[in-house]
Amino acid sequence: MSFRQQPSPPARLNRCQLFGPGSRVSLFEKMAASAADVINLDLEDSVAPDDKDQARRNVVQAIGDVDWGGKTLSVRINGLDTPWWYRDVVDLLEQGGDRLDLIMIPKVGNAMDVYAVDALVTAIERAKGRSKPIGFEVIIESAAGISHVEDIAAASPRLQAMSLGAADFAASMGMATTGIGGTQENYYMAREGQKYWADPWHWAQAAIVAACRTHGILPVDGPFGDFSDAEGFRAQALRSATLGMVGKWAIHPSQIALANEVFSPSEIAVTEAKQILAAMEQAQKTGAGATVYKGRLVDIASIRQAQVIVRQAELINGSI
Repeated sequence: MSFRQQPSPPARLNRCQLFGPGSRVSLFEKMAASAADVINLDLEDSVAPDDKDQARRNVVQAIGDVDWGGKTLSVRINGLDTPWWYRDVVDLLEQGGDRLDLIMIPKVGNAMDVYAVDALVTAIERAKGRSKPIGFEVIIESAAGISHVEDIAAASPRLQAMSLGAADFAASMGMATTGIGGTQENYYMAREGQKYWADPWHWAQAAIVAACRTHGILPVDGPFGDFSDAEGFRAQALRSATLGMVGKWAIHPSQIALANEVFSPSEIAVTEAKQILAAMEQAQKTGAGATVYKGRLVDIASIRQAQVIVRQAELINGSI
C-alpha cells in the first residue's frame, strides 16, 4: 500500500438510485415508498424547458412535504451551460429545507465545474445558517469528463458519488450507437464464424472506479435504457459490481429489484467471506501470513476483499 492510505467512501447504501422527473408530482410518493436506496428528483434532461420553473417549485415543496424515510434524497440540477442551474441551487438551498442530502451535478467536464457549484452552495449555507452541509454527486458524460476524472474526484470534500452517463458520454465520444448502456451490436470480435460481444463501457467504468476509490467516493453505474430487457440490465449491473461499483441507476421501477439483487451480497458470499476472515485470523495466531481455504490460497489481501462483502451486508441489515 502507498504511504497515503486510501480513504473510505461514505458508509451508506447506494445499490439503486431511482430517478423521476420533477415535473411529475404524482410519482414522488411512489418513489419515496420504493425499495431504492437513493431518490434522484430530476430537474435536467427529463424536464422540458418550458416546465423547468414549475418542476423546481415542485421539488422544493416535496423536499419537506414528502416522507422520504431513511433514503438518501438527491436532486439533479441543470448543467452549468444552461440558464437554469444557478436558480436550481439557490432555490433548493434557500427554500428546500434540511431534508435534502445531495445535489447531483450533470455533465461535469473538469474540477472547476464542481468548484463553481461548491462556491455558490457554500455562500448560501453561510448566509442562511444551514446546519447540514449539502453533499455532491457528479455524472461523467463527456470526453472531457473522463479525461479529467481524477481531478474531478478530488475537486471537493462535498463529493460523495460519481456516475457514468452513457448516452451523453457516447455522443461526446462520437460513438456510433444510440443505445444507453449494455453491449452494442457492432462492438464485437469474430472467430470461426462466431461473434463475441465485448463491453464498450468497461474502460470508462474502470477509470471512474479507480478515481473514486483513490479519493473515497462511491462509484455508481448509470442508466440502462431498455427497461424491458431485465437480462441485459442484470448483465451490465453484474459487470459493474465486479469492477467495484456499488450500485446502478433505475429509470423505471422494474429495475429497482434487479439493482438491489445484484449489489447485495448473497448469503453464500457473506458466509464464505466470514469463513475466510476466520481462517486468516486463525492463521495469524500461528504467525502465518497466508493459509489454504477450500483448496485455494488466501492471504492478507483476501482479508480486505472479504471485509468489503461483510461490510456491505452489515450496511444492508443495519448493523453499522
